Amino acid sequence: MKTSFKVRFSITLLGVAAWLTLTGTSALAQRGRGGGGFGLDSRAEERTYRFADTGEDLPYCLFASSKVSNDSPAPLIISLHGLGAGPQIMCNSTAVDLAEEGGYVLASPMGYNTGGWYGIPTTGGRGGGRGGNQPENLPELSEKDVMNVLAMVREEFSSDDDRIYLTGHSMGGAGTYFLASKHNDIWAAVAPVAPAAGRMSDNRAEVLGQIAAGGIPIMVVHGDMDEAVNVQTARDWVATMEEIGMEHEYVELPGVTHGPVITISQRYVYELFGKQSR
Repeated sequence: MKTSFKVRFSITLLGVAAWLTLTGTSALAQRGRGGGGFGLDSRAEERTYRFADTGEDLPYCLFASSKVSNDSPAPLIISLHGLGAGPQIMCNSTAVDLAEEGGYVLASPMGYNTGGWYGIPTTGGRGGGRGGNQPENLPELSEKDVMNVLAMVREEFSSDDDRIYLTGHSMGGAGTYFLASKHNDIWAAVAPVAPAAGRMSDNRAEVLGQIAAGGIPIMVVHGDMDEAVNVQTARDWVATMEEIGMEHEYVELPGVTHGPVITISQRYVYELFGKQSR
């Protein structure tokens, strides 16, 4: 059952500091259990599967809460990494803690490589993470990898088809917009975080219209001190949401930069997901 909302708010710097104190983490120096920085939490698995299109073994990371059982379908979160990172960064300790608490299966695909853009048409320039020679069909391969991982995890855990969620950071935030619009019959809610969606700016209304047509609740989270993706990008997308009458929530985090928003955003994202089903 969907919860209707259209809210725009920000939190204070004091609120950010208080949250960091309560969780005992510094967003700039956070360490996963068994990993440094925003690395893979030791409770998550690093896996590979054979990608039939190219004959390669592609990695993804996976965490299943101890609350997941064969007795009932499990809610599932697909989490997309940013440019130049990898899936491990999205299976950090903050995300794993929240997935454990909420009883989720959390999966993060590679998206073929670290610069695949999850199906968004590429325009050259900043490429992927495998050198300068990119396949001509990189967007297709990147999107297909995500959908392959989604299908595998859905089957393995008999996931709840009414509680499948999508989120992503930076490039992954842009991928969240794109995949939510293209596959708008799957997601119960989506949450782009610091979305690097500038390359889709001319198609904002079309992309968001498809998300709205699927009845998908959306939350956008962005730090107002983001040095990599200007917060105005998020504001422009939110303004278009308002123009087309789309239900949405926008969380702007004062004083937060591009890296720390990965973990600081998570409590808002999981709160949204916990309220939504198809």
